[in-house]
Amino acid sequence: MSESPQRRAWRVTEPLHAMIYFAPEATERYAELGVGPQDGYFASRGAVFGECGPGVVTATFYNFNPALVTRTLPAVWESTTPEAMSEARLSAVDAALTRGLGAGTLASPEVAEAAALARRAAEAATAWPQGRPLFAAHAELPWPDQPHLVLWHAQTLLREFRGDGHIAALVTAGVGGIEALLLHVASGEADERFLRVSRGWTREAWAAAADGLRVRGLLDADGGLTEAGRTLRADLEETTDRLAGPAYDAIGADNCVRLAELTRPLSRTLVKAGMLNPRLPERKERS
Repeated sequence: MSESPQRRAWRVTEPLHAMIYFAPEATERYAELGVGPQDGYFASRGAVFGECGPGVVTATFYNFNPALVTRTLPAVWESTTPEAMSEARLSAVDAALTRGLGAGTLASPEVAEAAALARRAAEAATAWPQGRPLFAAHAELPWPDQPHLVLWHAQTLLREFRGDGHIAALVTAGVGGIEALLLHVASGEADERFLRVSRGWTREAWAAAADGLRVRGLLDADGGLTEAGRTLRADLEETTDRLAGPAYDAIGADNCVRLAELTRPLSRTLVKAGMLNPRLPERKERS
């Protein structure tokens, strides 16, 4: 099946957003506020909800063990504020993109053009906030001024817009958070240990969820996808693409192709530099 221009625009541009979850600049900025790396992830991404507890983050982030989130929230707000975390995150984005791409590239006409296209799509998405809490909360943040930060913020909005739609598809299909991780791993597109440990799931919980998916006929005895599992995965992706459509439809297929053309070399540079290499949390894995 050929990839649509809309999906390509999201996929190719996504590394420009996702690098913040692995960048040492983020860890450094959060540490200045007295916040550790894993706490920093929940607090920086969840800061849009204010001084919230674990419930709303568990619900909207979807695939994390609730106990893991509870260890961070709301305790982290004793050390810092949501506003400070949001500012630290954007400062880290600026530093990381400058390191990874260079100031000259960030000041280029191509980055400015990509930022303008992505912003148009992201702003169009704000007409569809219903049922998309993580997107809607991020959409209330002020737009930065510099083009490379505009591009990052726009892709953040588009990512959360797509992500909220993906969660709606998972809920409709009766696929829980840990089950979604298992299906992702079974597809061969993700590393089991990284997802299991970074999301705080024990081996016991992981095995129990896998057994449940086997009972449903979605996983085979070896942990791979059955035909029914592959069909479900394809349906979930199709639904997610469709729900993300309003944002990209606003700029049209040709501009989606152009956005991908503009961001592909930027994303490739970050990937080749190892700026999206996963790192497990600095804690002992639980059995």
